[in-house]
Amino acid sequence: MPVRRLSAIGYRLSAMVVGYGSALRGDDAAGARVAATVARWDLPGVRAVAAHQLTPELAEPLSRAGLAIFVDARVGGGGVRLRALRPATALSSLDMHIGDPAALLALAHALYGRAPRAWMITLPAQQFTLGAPLSPLTRRALPVARRRIRRLIESAR
Repeated sequence: MPVRRLSAIGYRLSAMVVGYGSALRGDDAAGARVAATVARWDLPGVRAVAAHQLTPELAEPLSRAGLAIFVDARVGGGGVRLRALRPATALSSLDMHIGDPAALLALAHALYGRAPRAWMITLPAQQFTLGAPLSPLTRRALPVARRRIRRLIESAR
């Protein structure tokens, strides 16, 4: 049976930033912290969401965005990494428990008829212990990630 597309209701967003990870597990909080900072910038047409994990409810606002930026911690060193994202190729590959941004983009397209251009920003992380603070490695990466997000948003306008 074909999927019936819903109409995206409401205003258009120029950009949506989704930072995700557990605020209780050290460096895993990096994505949510970056999104919280972007929200404080209060940029017109930009919505920033700090989430524990990616959920299907994010598909509708993503379908209204011209640009999506996902932010998460990744195990290991190195610098802040930026890569382009594309929607997953098949709706059957969706698994919202994994929290895959490509699957969420595919869901937005399947339900609302469009998915935004998207980027993934990952920050290096090494400390995921319950109750731990951000490691120095991840703290140093925060301003780099914020600068990259600002540049992506500015270039999309």
